Amino acid sequence: MPNLNPTVSSTLGRFVATTNWADFPDLLRHAAKRSLLNGMATALCSANDPVVGALAQTLQSFSTSVDATLIGRRGRMDAGSAAFVNAVAINLLDFDDTHLPTIIHPTAPAAAAALALAEWRGLSGRQLLEALTAGGEVACRIGLGVSPGHYARGWHITSTCGTFGAAAACAKLLGLGPEHTAHAIGIAASLASGLVENLPTAAKNAGVGNAARNGMLAALLAQAGEQAAPTAIEGPLGWARASGDIADIDAMTGELGSRFEFGKNTFKPYPSGIVMHAVIDGCLDLRAAHQLDPGGIAAVTVTGDALLLARGDRVVSNERDARVSIHHGAAVALLYGVAGVKEFSGAAVLDQAVVALRAKVIAKRDDTLPVGAARVRIDCIDGRSFSAEVTDARGSLARPLSDSDIEAKLRACVREGSQGVDGDAVIEAVWELEGQPSLTRLVRALVG
Repeated sequence: MPNLNPTVSSTLGRFVATTNWADFPDLLRHAAKRSLLNGMATALCSANDPVVGALAQTLQSFSTSVDATLIGRRGRMDAGSAAFVNAVAINLLDFDDTHLPTIIHPTAPAAAAALALAEWRGLSGRQLLEALTAGGEVACRIGLGVSPGHYARGWHITSTCGTFGAAAACAKLLGLGPEHTAHAIGIAASLASGLVENLPTAAKNAGVGNAARNGMLAALLAQAGEQAAPTAIEGPLGWARASGDIADIDAMTGELGSRFEFGKNTFKPYPSGIVMHAVIDGCLDLRAAHQLDPGGIAAVTVTGDALLLARGDRVVSNERDARVSIHHGAAVALLYGVAGVKEFSGAAVLDQAVVALRAKVIAKRDDTLPVGAARVRIDCIDGRSFSAEVTDARGSLARPLSDSDIEAKLRACVREGSQGVDGDAVIEAVWELEGQPSLTRLVRALVG
């Protein structure tokens, strides 16, 4: 009999189980490939970072099989551990994608879980893309239903909602029907966690890795017959209320299948917190327009809304601080005229020229500016002043990165973190993935 009172889990479960790759609009299918390409870029950039290495070494103690590839690394692990490590690698440098309405980075947990499970089970490229699209949509939809309060209360929304996305992606790959997929999503509600307080540390990334692995676990448990409460998400004692929110059901399920949140995914040109991008753009624009000599700068005033100051007005002591710092982003943009991975490294944090210019940056609040915007004013020692206001940062929906921009980003990431990998081979493998009967070509390219 039909369910006369559909729940969030059952509605999303039916969407995931019954929607196929051919049902998605062309633009959404292309957006999924862009998301995967960008995710592979950021994973390759950090594949050999000490944090990723430490995680891989630790999880290796528990891994008894070699079912899945570690991106940019020679080792292989069981699918759950590989999903964990690869999700961390995608997310580590704050260079991955962003669904701006929720600030979820949907690809790290969903793609890492889907890639590992699809490789383990010998599935096709089309199945991987289909699962990523469904999982990304579920993560963003559930996030919309609890935003902005969920994040504001301290829940790291990429980790929490990423668990749902990974569960949905893996349920799709396993071929689960609507009921079992709904149970996978409900089980994920008990496995979803992650804290904003841990953002300045590697514990943040561990939460994202856990989202990928726990999402896969939820789908496998549902396949084995485990069940969840029908209202595990929106119930009076469910996930949303436990995290402090009354779920917005319409945001989670309204126009499902006709309005796609995952199609609104954006991609970063700079490895830093998304709200810092307008600051960096403004500084780069002023530097280029006025041939500014950094040594002649007396003061830099950055004005933005409450979110920008809450996230970015901080003391910088390491590279993690730098990636979410108004002061550091402005300083390196003005000093170097670029803001890439090297400019947010530990060496750049300690560079005395950067330290000196960071000290000249002042952050001011102006709530008339929209979220994501910034105003930059530069006062020079010789008395000149210049200012710029950036409403839509590069990489936003209004100014998206092109396909060639993302390809160039991947090549730069390979040079930075995975020099044994042929970037062009990865790019070709992703663009042509839809027609591949297996993931062999992609995974070979990803390890070099």
